Amino acid sequence: MKTFTDTAGRTWTVAVHVDSIKRVKSLLDVNLLDAVEGKLLEKLVADPVLLCDILYCLCKPQADAQGVSDEDFGRAMAGDAVEAATTALLEELADFFPAQRRALLRKALGKLRALETLALSAAGERLDSPELEEQLRATIAGGAASAELAKVCVASAEQTAGGASGNSPGSSAATPAR
Repeated sequence: MKTFTDTAGRTWTVAVHVDSIKRVKSLLDVNLLDAVEGKLLEKLVADPVLLCDILYCLCKPQADAQGVSDEDFGRAMAGDAVEAATTALLEELADFFPAQRRALLRKALGKLRALETLALSAAGERLDSPELEEQLRATIAGGAASAELAKVCVASAEQTAGGASGNSPGSSAATPAR
């Protein structure tokens, strides 16, 4: 069994067995056995909300014992906790299957991780590119000019409204308290 820790510091044990697979199927209508085909793996990696829903179903007996609701569980799933939980779930899921399917699933997981690494590397390279920096500078320059023009227009409109009525509201009346 694999474990992960959520952002609230709670440690959860992920156990994939027939009972937990049935629980996920019953509560979410998701068949964890579809992971062997690979489509479910792609969904889990791409959809952290679905992933966390599945994790909650798998950890539900622990959550119930600790008085942790679905909402509380979800609030404590972000950042590195999601990554650790994803790894725990995928490894536990692979371990559920017999040797041949387990090997196939581990191979698919390896490919997904390699593709994710490539995608992150490519995104990093794009972010570091001089072309992107030039585009951002042009956008900011264009946006700054538009923002400056908008400020001038708003100031002009406020002066006109104040002069015409002589009774413009103060800024606290126009802006709700935060």
